[in-house]
Amino acid sequence: MPYRTYIEVEDPETAANTLACLIHQANYLLDQQLRQLEERFLKEGGFTERLYRKRRESR
Repeated sequence: MPYRTYIEVEDPETAANTLACLIHQANYLLDQQLRQLEERFLKEGGFTERLYRKRRESR
């Protein structure tokens, strides 16, 4: 893991800054995932709506 060298340093400030950056990156990725899920929900509907559509198509 490339961040490990920055976390395991003697300077706690460097380790804290590295962890803050990792948290920021994780938050960004989660926000992107939520936006995609919202777009998909608006386009395709929820689980029940998709299930109903599949049942109707199979008849």
